[in-house]
Amino acid sequence: MSLKILARMSSVDEARRTMVQMGASALESPAKQTLRRLGLNRSIKLGDHLKSWDMLETIQFVQAHVEKKEPILDIGAFASEITVSLHQLGYSDLSGVDLNKRVQKMPHNDQIDYRVSDFMRTPFPDEHFKAVTSISVIEHGLDQTALLQETARILKPGGYFISSFDYWIDKIDTSNIKIFDMTWTIFSKADVESFIVEAAKFGLKPVGQLDFACADRPVNCMDRDYTFGWLALEKAS
Repeated sequence: MSLKILARMSSVDEARRTMVQMGASALESPAKQTLRRLGLNRSIKLGDHLKSWDMLETIQFVQAHVEKKEPILDIGAFASEITVSLHQLGYSDLSGVDLNKRVQKMPHNDQIDYRVSDFMRTPFPDEHFKAVTSISVIEHGLDQTALLQETARILKPGGYFISSFDYWIDKIDTSNIKIFDMTWTIFSKADVESFIVEAAKFGLKPVGQLDFACADRPVNCMDRDYTFGWLALEKAS
């Protein structure tokens, strides 16, 4: 399946339990959470339990399609759990980019190549990565042409762009809302279809079938109720 939609909140909890069992969870332990509340833990807080479902979908896709020595890039990497999770699973050629300068203080920064960079203009050479991941990033300040052009440039032929995003089948207006001082898009079915059409111009096509169905809105932010979508695209060989 190339496109999946989060159907219910229970799937989030189930996904986190699976991540813990497989050694992929990088969320803080209760003890570290307590130290943070006391002001004694000032490390970067990784991830979000709410993103467990799309995290697991991404990890399982990577495990099925990417060898552990092949290069992987995460865009919007500051406080992202995915690079640390993949590191814990034995992936050894990991990179991350973010505009936040603190990205270089992320865990395992001696083994993961974190760089301060706009992910629409990265410093990496052409056809370098086997996979590019993006967990809840592309809906903020969306410029899909620039994003897809750069992603296609740095992906190897046969490489994958794996992303998750805010979603609801019908359009939800967010035109007057900014998050992280950027515009916010809750992708509709039409938006995803447009994104896929644009991606094809750069040789990026869905890996499998598309399932747009959704019945519940388990996520709420800024008085908007919606869910999450997950999409995998492959660069033509």
